[in-house]
Amino acid sequence: MAYRYFYDCEFIEDGVTIDLVSIGVVDEYGREFYAVSTEFDPDKAIPWVRKNVLDKLPSPGDSSWRSRETIRKDLYDFLMEPIGPKSQERVELWAWYGAYDHVVLAQLWGGMPALPRTLPRMTKDLKQRWDDVGRPALPKPPRDHHSALADARHNLERWHVLQEQWQARMR
Repeated sequence: MAYRYFYDCEFIEDGVTIDLVSIGVVDEYGREFYAVSTEFDPDKAIPWVRKNVLDKLPSPGDSSWRSRETIRKDLYDFLMEPIGPKSQERVELWAWYGAYDHVVLAQLWGGMPALPRTLPRMTKDLKQRWDDVGRPALPKPPRDHHSALADARHNLERWHVLQEQWQARMR
């Protein structure tokens, strides 16, 4: 059995470093997690990221702003809460174009080898699933697109459509 999480990361990337700005995660039952890193350097953001990501972040006094260490701990607790670390269920991560998201996630622990064994070494890609099921119409992006939590919620909406299509193909 898999316990599915749908997530999105916003980040600053310069061709060498991928620096977490924010992460939003929604499980398949609607539980949510959102955090903004207090450690990214906004001066390294390209104009597009400033306009489409940084301008949508909550005010710095908001409780979602946390250190990377706190994000790592809180995120792990969130991911493991419904199943427990010794469960037979496994965590399954899903994202839209998830390659960068997975790198950013792994970097919270210092890289892929340092990820806790209870977390997957890959993120399944909703975009690939969409392609596999024939590219059906998907829900339109939310108004606050490029907010990590809004995009995580949107990924869950996409999942429902894609899962319906996948099951129809299997009949």
